[in-house]
Amino acid sequence: MPLITEPNLIHPDDFYEALIDMHRDLSDNQSQAANAQLILLLANHIGDAEVLRAAMLAARQGVAPQQAATA
Repeated sequence: MPLITEPNLIHPDDFYEALIDMHRDLSDNQSQAANAQLILLLANHIGDAEVLRAAMLAARQGVAPQQAATA
């Protein structure tokens, strides 16, 4: 099963609203924990390590690694 990268949500605005609502009234730490739990739940649901690796690679593309501070 290849990673689907084209738009695939039937109601993307509803999903985005639900995602924002999930974070409402949470601290930054709680929001990060909720994101981590969501990622793990969805990864478990997908269950295909190859698809998950492709998703991690795609998510990382375009995000520059943090530069180490020079002394």
